[in-house]
Amino acid sequence: MTSLDRRKSILLALTALLIAVFSLGPVLWQVLTSVKVNADITAVPNVYIPRQYTASHYQELFNQRPFLSYIINSAVVAFCSTALCLILGTPAAYALSRFKLWGGQVLLAGVLIVTLFPYVLLFLGLLELVQFLGLGNNYLSLIIPYTAINLPLTILVMRSFFQQFPKDLEDAAKVDGYSITQTLTQIVLPITTPALVTTGILAFIFSWNEFIFALTFISAERMKTLPVAVAQIGGASAFEIPYGPLAAATVIGTLPLVLLVFFFQRRIVQGLTAGAVKG
Repeated sequence: MTSLDRRKSILLALTALLIAVFSLGPVLWQVLTSVKVNADITAVPNVYIPRQYTASHYQELFNQRPFLSYIINSAVVAFCSTALCLILGTPAAYALSRFKLWGGQVLLAGVLIVTLFPYVLLFLGLLELVQFLGLGNNYLSLIIPYTAINLPLTILVMRSFFQQFPKDLEDAAKVDGYSITQTLTQIVLPITTPALVTTGILAFIFSWNEFIFALTFISAERMKTLPVAVAQIGGASAFEIPYGPLAAATVIGTLPLVLLVFFFQRRIVQGLTAGAVKG
């Protein structure tokens, strides 16, 4: 390796390190704040490395609030809406990619337009529907809108993967007597698992983090989701900001997403790179 190559390697490593520090800095600050004692949190100048560590902020969340219920509520809503998106969106995407449907291009254009439409503008209409159907303080008041919002994106993403899927395998399955449903479930889906994982995680992250609908459609304390609960954490007075519990709640709310991405990272990379190179 020449001196020029060494300099390039060192420069590349330093650049990667700076990007990592810049990206992970706020996350590390939240984690450190969540384990600082109050004296270190409010100290001037800032205490970057805590002199003492405490778990009292995490204990406060679960002792003074039904925080476990908030986590369960978010998990139920996110998992159900993600499952519905994949169950409904995958067959629709397969049909749009393989069959010449009457009005298929119009339908595809409509799906694309809905994907680009800001979901916040649906708020008033959904509020009227929730009130009319009496779905307030019900999981369905969040599961149905989240599914409807994520479904167009699911269809578009899965359709792009199905278009890259070799048709020879499907033709061979037809010769062997497979029906369309059997071809999809037994041949296509097992091979496109990375695409399903990537799409599902995108839908899950949106459902887990969504705030406006959850704040409006759910008012019962036991039914609130995690983002709403975190936003409503308050101090002993109106002038006190509980930085420690807020940081701890942020860490708890982010940890499931980090674990999810870490656990499925190989599938996600495969899903993101699938179809990038045509054989």
